Amino acid sequence: MTDRIDQALADAHLRFTNANPASRRQFDEQARYMPGANSRSVLFYAPFPLTIARGEGATLWDADGHRYADFIAEYTAGVYGHSAPEIREAVIEAMQGGINLTGHNLLEGRLARLICERFPQIEQLRFTNSGTEANLMALTAALHFTGRRKIVVFSGGYHGGVLGFGAKPLPTTVPFDFLVLPYNDAQVAREQIERHGPDIAAVLAEPMQGASGCIPGRLEFLQVLRESATRVGALLVFDEVMTSRLAPHGLANQLGIRPDLTTLGKYIGGGMSFGAFGGRADVMAQFDPRTGSLSHSGTFNNNVMTMAAGHAGLTKLFPPEAAGALAARGEAMRARLGALCAKEGVALQFTGIGSLMNAHFLAGEVLRSDDLAGVDGRLRQLLFFHLLAQGIYASPRGFVVLSLPVTDADIDRFVAAIGSFIGEYGTLLPRID
Repeated sequence: MTDRIDQALADAHLRFTNANPASRRQFDEQARYMPGANSRSVLFYAPFPLTIARGEGATLWDADGHRYADFIAEYTAGVYGHSAPEIREAVIEAMQGGINLTGHNLLEGRLARLICERFPQIEQLRFTNSGTEANLMALTAALHFTGRRKIVVFSGGYHGGVLGFGAKPLPTTVPFDFLVLPYNDAQVAREQIERHGPDIAAVLAEPMQGASGCIPGRLEFLQVLRESATRVGALLVFDEVMTSRLAPHGLANQLGIRPDLTTLGKYIGGGMSFGAFGGRADVMAQFDPRTGSLSHSGTFNNNVMTMAAGHAGLTKLFPPEAAGALAARGEAMRARLGALCAKEGVALQFTGIGSLMNAHFLAGEVLRSDDLAGVDGRLRQLLFFHLLAQGIYASPRGFVVLSLPVTDADIDRFVAAIGSFIGEYGTLLPRID
């Protein structure tokens, strides 16, 4: 079977290469000046990545003129699609008033208030340029507030380009004193947090691990993190950069768990560079320049384009009820996919919550990234290239994202494409026992 999978993937690569000469030329040209032709590793895949020329609504066109239904949505940042007039008009209006104002502006306060009202665990916040920065600053806040040095994180966790974890920190991860524990293991978390309690400044977790494959945190596990952090005097930090969109007031709120600090990013900036961290007022008071001890600056933290786009998006396009409706559409789509795979008898499942999901070629429950170690990664590649051939743009790792402009017809096309994938490659796929 290995040779058959290799051959199927080689055939898919050949068809892709022949169909996309303009993307290949663009890749070769960029590679002269940029290692791997990019500045964002997640966008690369062999034999070369598509060059996307433009987007409108939930549709993308590549450099060769092929059209795709967008089911990756800028890895969750593109919840509004590619051409929302409300976002465009807000950004143009902000630009007309001047871009680099070098001061407090009229827009940042209203966005801060809106976010604090939307996510009740956030009493005060500060803006950054990315979720990565937000997580770094939240951890810095916890270290200084507690006077401790150790940070509990979880295998498979991803909190930005310099905060990634397998069984241990990835090579590009900042050198904090990390204690890496297995995700979704409540007993181990309780024991280790108690054991190292006097040294722990923060417990950092995603309520659903995103980059590792949309692995939802079990309620018992997340509750143990809250209880244990409180017991040892550490701060619980929830990374909701991805998950804040999964419920009207964020996933933590829906689960009934109140973290001490929360980090945000992605879609909240209206498609512009954005991040924020916030939570308990006493912790955030460290950054008050009138009385606090911590400095936090960044030239573009409060840039008017992000402040305007973020406010327009949250008020005009994605109020709490819209977040709930989009999550419901995602749950319905995931149920359809699960029923299809079960009917066909293939070990293919779509884990996730709401509008975020991930394809996995195995039958058992996925509790942590270790459960995916035995999955044949070539099958994910086959699925990716099959979807492209069907005019569907998803992630090479099997990550699937719904945006507001995605239509019911788009979802029907996606489900049909999974059906045709099973029909074409079913003999290569693992089966349900």
